[in-house]
Amino acid sequence: MVLSATKIIDGRGHLLGRLCSIVAKELLAGQTVVIVRCDEVCVSGSLTRNKVKYAQFRAKKMNTNPGRGPFHHRSPSMIVWRTIRGMVPHMTPRGQAALKRLSTFEGIPAPFDKKERVVIPAALKVMRLKAGRDFTVVGDLAHAVGWKHRELLQRLEGKRKAESKDWFEKKKANMDKRKQAEKAAAGELEKVNKVLAEAGY
Repeated sequence: MVLSATKIIDGRGHLLGRLCSIVAKELLAGQTVVIVRCDEVCVSGSLTRNKVKYAQFRAKKMNTNPGRGPFHHRSPSMIVWRTIRGMVPHMTPRGQAALKRLSTFEGIPAPFDKKERVVIPAALKVMRLKAGRDFTVVGDLAHAVGWKHRELLQRLEGKRKAESKDWFEKKKANMDKRKQAEKAAAGELEKVNKVLAEAGY
């Protein structure tokens, strides 16, 4: 990536480790990153296998006072955030500053639903995982280990997608009208375009 104001990454269909390693490097380089749709990030391996791994992780605790940590996050956005934290030197001022440049969300909340989103081809499941291999969606894993907001998220995402579809249909209609107008005015525009072409436009 090239440094820009803020990169908004659509997490859907990415592999967790590959996505997080690339994002961690960008954060340390000074890039501000927002990851949306963390609930649709994928992890290789079956759901059963990943539930067992999460159960082993959840068994790790401070013996005398478990309230002091480690803390086991159940929401997909925090699972992604913690994975990135493990790839950043978060005990140093540089690492802490890098983590402050990171935001993670389930779904696509406002204002990011109206902004351009990007993907990372090197981290996409279809590019990196052999067809037919088992994989787990982080949202399903989170729901299996105690995340309670999947239904709410599905409702909000359904509403967002419906609004997005309406907007896209209007955009297509406007594009069709523009093409028809250009076709109708093709004779008049021919002279104008010839002058512009001679001027180098």
